[in-house]
Amino acid sequence: MHRFLLFTFFSLLIISGCSTDQLDDTEALEENNENSPLYFPPIDSDTWETSTIEELGWNKESEQLLYDFLETNSTDAFILLKDGKIVLEKYFGDFTASRSHSWNSAAKTLTSMTIGIAQNEGLLSLDDSSALYLGNGWSSMTTEQENNITIRHHLTMTTGMDYNVDNNFCTDKECFLYKNEPGTYWYYHQGAYTKLDDIITAAVGQSYIDYFNNRIGDKIGMEGIWTKVGYNNLYFSNARSMARFGLLNLNEGVWNNTVIIEDKDYFNAATNTSQDLNESYGYLYWLNGKDSYKLPSTEEQFQGKLIPNAPDDLYAGLGAFDQKLYIVPSKNLVIVRFGDAADTSSLAFSSFDNDLWEALNKVIN
Repeated sequence: MHRFLLFTFFSLLIISGCSTDQLDDTEALEENNENSPLYFPPIDSDTWETSTIEELGWNKESEQLLYDFLETNSTDAFILLKDGKIVLEKYFGDFTASRSHSWNSAAKTLTSMTIGIAQNEGLLSLDDSSALYLGNGWSSMTTEQENNITIRHHLTMTTGMDYNVDNNFCTDKECFLYKNEPGTYWYYHQGAYTKLDDIITAAVGQSYIDYFNNRIGDKIGMEGIWTKVGYNNLYFSNARSMARFGLLNLNEGVWNNTVIIEDKDYFNAATNTSQDLNESYGYLYWLNGKDSYKLPSTEEQFQGKLIPNAPDDLYAGLGAFDQKLYIVPSKNLVIVRFGDAADTSSLAFSSFDNDLWEALNKVIN
């Protein structure tokens, strides 16, 4: 009946002389109206509005199959938001809603947004040499080689530093060696990323942790903590805190009526291809729907989409042992997964991503 009425409506428009451009605008409006205004939970309460699968017209029969799949694959926590409201929230084993879990490299997205805020406040520029904040001698390279590396290179995994060192996570100066000219090669260099924390600290005049909490965490009600583990600065939080950050991304850096990051150009650049060496990588965000991708711990370039079963506009924070933060603007979705590795791989990306989306599509389509 709905399709018949739409057909009649468009027929009348054509008969009355409506142009093709007007029809395109009407169709675009109808498509945009598929997504409702976003709901934001209060920052000082555990209250969070919910929607049901039945209300959304999704497939209820596949819900338990999704939970079975998640449990079989070592999941601790799973949340799915639609229009900001919780549709699915499930904890497995003895894991609870109040327990914290490491984001691992999914927390790189937190650093990315923090850098954008600092740049917007005029405290740094992506094109600044990182030596401006780290000082000369932060590596074993020459002064000229250090000066040629910019903050942008750290953000995009294109510093050119040697990734064949014994410990890719190492941030000691002895571990930072020259291999390629900055901007000419992409490799997932963990130590190069971690130095961004020191860059932010020097640029803003307070610790990275305090600056992040003041500018992002506290403003959107996140309950988390940064912890030093070896060379890594890891972020631990409950699953809902990750969902909050996902919702902030879904609304392009605005929490309800509070602007967290004003620079829309930066946000758009962060969540789109940042260089031509790995088109599935932004500013520490992973991107779906591209023609090729590179992965951590390998020099190989793979053809096709990062997650074929997922929507093309998905972008994500991906962490070791299958920590997942998916944001899908076209469907107003945020999806969170904490747990152990679904298989023997400890990498941020695995075949589990595609398998999970196969299970999700049976519910939401």
